[in-house]
Formats: sequence, structure tokens, C-alpha cells
Amino acid sequence: MADAKQTRLTQDFVPIEEVRDGIALLKDGTMCLILMASSLNFALKSSDEQQAILLQFQNFLNSLDFSVQFYVQSRKLDIRPYLATLEDRLALQTNDLIKIQIKEYIGFIKNFTENTSIMTKSFFLVIPYTPAMLNVKQSKGILSQFFGKGSTKEQDDLKKLTFEENRTQLEQRASVVEQGLARTGVRTIPLGTEELVELYYKIFNPGELEKPIANRIQ
Repeated sequence: MADAKQTRLTQDFVPIEEVRDGIALLKDGTMCLILMASSLNFALKSSDEQQAILLQFQNFLNSLDFSVQFYVQSRKLDIRPYLATLEDRLALQTNDLIKIQIKEYIGFIKNFTENTSIMTKSFFLVIPYTPAMLNVKQSKGILSQFFGKGSTKEQDDLKKLTFEENRTQLEQRASVVEQGLARTGVRTIPLGTEELVELYYKIFNPGELEKPIANRIQ
């Protein structure tokens, strides 16, 4: 009983109501679409290129009439899958000289990663949208005027229609962000439902050592 109570209290701190069709729905009614962004090696650019990138980024920020959040996630790289691949190659290798080289390489990687923290960084943009729509109670009131108390199917249809309309507005914002960042050389791609769940799971479970979200930006 105590565990169930503790679980409920823990969930109260999570602002997410659900994740649906690549959209995070918060408890306060806000909808969020998250873009994963590519990195840009700014230091290797020439002075003129750096100035051009900064100017484009400034223009991008000035063109926005809605808020966005930039989020950088730093994680220690899990090298174990790579080591497992090397172990598999070692087991299949028949050349003794190559076996020795693979063993030495595995030992080097293990020693290097034990003494050095290899970090991986992922870049995200959170695009929120708070619908200026009727809330659920008001919607039920309208339904009751036209359909009595309103059937469950009618309520579900209204919620689905409202969600689709709001998602369209959110995707328009995402398109503006995508085009603006493209001018600076940064590519973006929206996270799907599974990727959103994975991202939020890692945020609320920072002690978990997992592989980073697969970077689908090519």
C-alpha cells in the first residue's frame, strides 16, 4: 500500500499526461513537439562563415512570434555494445595474429574508457503550443446542448478533432523553426512517439545507463 502511494506521489511531479502521435500532452493542456537538431562545428568555420551563421541565427530568433526551448542532453557514452561486437569478431577470427591485435585493441578501449569519460551530446528544440480552445468541461456543456449529455463516441470524436486541429498549428510552428535553422546549416527532425517516450524516460531516470537516442539526421 505504501509503495502504491509513493508511486502516485512520484507521478504527480511528472508534468506529462500522455504522448500521442509524436506529441507530448502536458497536464496543463500544453502540447509539445520536439525536434532533434544536428550539431555544427562552429570553431572550424572561417570568420566570415561564423558571422553569417550568427546573423542567420539572429534573424531566426527575431522572426519567431512564439517561444521555443533549447535543450542539450549530455550522457556518458555506453561503449559496451561496441566491445561486444569486437568480442564477437574475436570469436570468429581464425588468424592468430589478428586475434592478438583484436585482444590488444579491446584492452586499449577498456583501459581508455575507464580512465576517460567519453560524453555524447544530443541537441533538441521543444516547441510548445497552448490551445486557445474550449476546455473539456465547456466541450461537454456544448455536447449536452446538442446531444443531451453526449455519448462517449461523440466526446471522443470532438477530442480527436480538437487534437488534430491543434497539432496542425504545432506542426506549422515546427516548420518555421526547421526552415529558420536550415539557413544556419542546422538540420532538424521531429521525434516520434517511441523516441519521445525514451527521451522523457532518460530525463526522469538520469541514473539509467542506456544508449543515446538513435540519430536519424543524415
